[in-house]
Amino acid sequence: MDGLFALGSNGSGQLGLGHKEDASVPKQVQFSQVPQDDPITQVAAGGNHTVLITTSGKAYWSGDPTNGCCGVVEDDEKLDIPIFRKFCALSSIDMGRIMHVTCTWDTTIFVTGDEYGRATRIYSYGAIEGEGGPSGFVPDFPQAGTAVTNLAAGFRHVVVVLDNGDVYGWGNGRKGQLGQTEDGAGASSVVTKPRKIEGVPFKVAKAVCCQYTTCLIAEPGDGRILVLGADKWKLKSQAPTEVPSWKTITASWGSIYILKRDGMIEAWGRDDHGQLPPPGIPEATHIVAGSEHIVALTDTGDVLAWGWGEHGNCGPHTDEKFGDVKGRWNVLASLKNLPEGSSITAIGAGCATSWINIMAEGIFL
Repeated sequence: MDGLFALGSNGSGQLGLGHKEDASVPKQVQFSQVPQDDPITQVAAGGNHTVLITTSGKAYWSGDPTNGCCGVVEDDEKLDIPIFRKFCALSSIDMGRIMHVTCTWDTTIFVTGDEYGRATRIYSYGAIEGEGGPSGFVPDFPQAGTAVTNLAAGFRHVVVVLDNGDVYGWGNGRKGQLGQTEDGAGASSVVTKPRKIEGVPFKVAKAVCCQYTTCLIAEPGDGRILVLGADKWKLKSQAPTEVPSWKTITASWGSIYILKRDGMIEAWGRDDHGQLPPPGIPEATHIVAGSEHIVALTDTGDVLAWGWGEHGNCGPHTDEKFGDVKGRWNVLASLKNLPEGSSITAIGAGCATSWINIMAEGIFL
């Protein structure tokens, strides 16, 4: 029992299970070309498509490719069977090793390595309807001598963090999620190419994006926080000023979550479906946020989920009326139930989807 497993919303085949029915228990995904000895390390999900990245920097996709968000689709591919296929760029493009990936609702953005192995080349696939973001290779960015260290996306905006601590963004900035322009005016408009977010009082280590909000955090030990954009669900007004002991940070459409070094989770934002951490949650080693749910890996090898699980993304045991897992959590997988020598190497979450990568004695899917 090894490989990548998925559950949740699957109306466009974005789980890659060979069908388009939702799943409430983890099912093993299928590939047209199995990535041999090359385990999945990153999962990025849009509204109706999913992109997987392997250790060697290759990409695979499943879901709805109609607007170009999944690259070039070959005519002979049997798209009536939704499984993961190798991502193909334009025939004239050799993207190289993919180092970072993120998705808006209907685009996919990659950062790849240059000849020196630095993350300096950005590619965007798909179209933000009526909002004119970059398409294909993004030229003249980042500037010479800098490299990308972090990539994040909200519903229709993208944020890039550079190794010098500067942060840039493009897409929909109408709620202020792309910060200020150079003259201090609000960037409440559509930004069609990467533009620096001004006025950040610290060197940014990482960014995460909610639907219409961006959260920036300084490096661990400093941990200052700046939230830009809409204050719906009190994402700005209830944000802590700093979390110096942070280990990782993630965001759903309406909530922000910080995993601290002690395994505890600090979170704020939307909670009407139980999105915020329930009481007594075990210590976690990793967390990822989907659109309105959370997946966490504990130090004892349990994969937990809570929040809005109406499509089965939080497992089969949910509130009958709304599909919530509220004030508690479900266990999606556990090392206790896997063969000896197994390990859970990665977790992921998307738009009502959840992902678990399992390795058994060094053998990968």
